[in-house]
Amino acid sequence: MKKRPIIIDTDPGIDDAAALCIALRHPELDVKLLSTVAANVTVDKTTANALKLTQFLDVDVPVARGCAAPLLKTLEPSSHIHGESGMDGYEFPPLTRKPLERHSVEVMRKMIMESPEKVTLVPIATHTNIAILLRMYPEVMENIEEIVTMGGGVAGGNTTSAAEFNIYNDPHAAAIVFSSGVPVTMLGLNVTGRALLHMDGALKIRESGPVGEMLYGLFRFYRGGTLEAGLKIHDACAICYLVHPEFFTAEKRFIEVATEGPAAGATVMRSNLIKADDREPKTNVCMDIDSEKFEEWFVGELCK
Repeated sequence: MKKRPIIIDTDPGIDDAAALCIALRHPELDVKLLSTVAANVTVDKTTANALKLTQFLDVDVPVARGCAAPLLKTLEPSSHIHGESGMDGYEFPPLTRKPLERHSVEVMRKMIMESPEKVTLVPIATHTNIAILLRMYPEVMENIEEIVTMGGGVAGGNTTSAAEFNIYNDPHAAAIVFSSGVPVTMLGLNVTGRALLHMDGALKIRESGPVGEMLYGLFRFYRGGTLEAGLKIHDACAICYLVHPEFFTAEKRFIEVATEGPAAGATVMRSNLIKADDREPKTNVCMDIDSEKFEEWFVGELCK
């Protein structure tokens, strides 16, 4: 089976951890790099968490430390959701791995340019690293298949009434990414907020082995809902889309990112009836998700 080469830009983060546990072991995905960024917690913590996961899973995937702050605004982390470490709820073994010495933007550029086939970027965090990559090294765009991102939403936010967390934390970076011309698939809150894990599935994951026990500990701490009502597993939606796009309904739309004012971070969707400069819409916006199939897939992948 031919694997799809991907680079994941991430800020672990409990839902990031679940997404990474699937992606790093999935037979259809070839994870070339974990690029870290400050968002859920500081970049030092997100980098340590990415390393903890690769070490725990015993996978040989490099981790590169990225940006410590958004392009223009002040970082507003979400330790109240994920804990002070970013992955509270489980005591990981002492960390023995180290990140690559080069900045993740430089590592991404080299990997993309040297790849014999086009690479898919999967940002499941604030878009700072990806924006800098595209601006500093626009030549990489020719060898990027697409950008599949968890972020935004078609109506309302979870950080302000208008903005989703990943976009809100660096709206200027998101604006660069969405307007870059690279094909973007957006998995926003309108679908990720319905990608739920319930107690029955969580207990099956816990009983599946050491990885399941670790994730169950994280899930019990996670403040993204409850296992009784359903935990929102936002970031795993991006991984799910890569291997099961048929679980989602998507439409090509124009997306503009608000960068200033009280609506900063909002992903504003234009009607397809209104064309900008006679251009066809570029963003593949996921509008709906089969929640039952997602949960079945999510639990099944983590129980393998």
